[in-house]
Amino acid sequence: MVINTNTSAQSSANLLGASSSMLAKSLARLSSGSKITSPADDSAGLGVSMKLGAQISRTNAAQNNVGNAISFNQTQDGYLSKVNDALNRMSELAVSAQDVTKTSADQALYNKEFTSLSSFITDTATKEFNGVSLFSGTALSVTSDGDGGTFSNVGVNLGGTSFTAATSAAVDTTAHAQSALTAVKTAISALASSRADIGSNIQSLSYYNDQLGSLSNNLSAAKSRITDVDVAQESTNYARANILVQSGTAMLAQANSAPQSVLRLLG
Repeated sequence: MVINTNTSAQSSANLLGASSSMLAKSLARLSSGSKITSPADDSAGLGVSMKLGAQISRTNAAQNNVGNAISFNQTQDGYLSKVNDALNRMSELAVSAQDVTKTSADQALYNKEFTSLSSFITDTATKEFNGVSLFSGTALSVTSDGDGGTFSNVGVNLGGTSFTAATSAAVDTTAHAQSALTAVKTAISALASSRADIGSNIQSLSYYNDQLGSLSNNLSAAKSRITDVDVAQESTNYARANILVQSGTAMLAQANSAPQSVLRLLG
């Protein structure tokens, strides 16, 4: 039996240190909800999770862009729905103004309403969505993925000749009414084509939106498998480490008191 070197105490201290480290790691994981509380826990996993996290952020940003583009198109279609009603009424007025039983005074009244509807369409052509013109006819490049890919959103031009010819017409005479009817019918055809383009835009963008949502969910699940702690498993590890720390502390106390038995030999 020796006094200067207590190997039992040293061994117990080393084991207690390891158990304490395990306990601290479990506490950190359970309190943070992450398996990786420091780069030393899983350096490769940390690197992968950081890249996945960045890709998730980019994907979510692209999804927001697509959602805004869908709203842009829906706003366009809301305006064009009313423009359609206006053009339908203008075509009706153009036909009514050709009635041979109508006097010039009657035609003037038709023309007054026709002109008012034309002004409505002209004003609609100037509308904006968050400062971006709705009806300039310019195609917009919508970000469709987290890597900068784009979708060409077909534009609508309410300032085109198909519409300006109708809005600049008049029905104050029979001859003018005949010309106005032709122009309005052309505008209605152009409007139908434009609304079809908007419908196509919305459908395509909805597919992109769904795709990005699915991608974001899958990426989040992949990142979760790398970084998120399994609470049930980690709770078991915590309980084990806690018991080892308590028993190690008790055994270290016993190992430190063992040399005192030498006194009995000296007595």
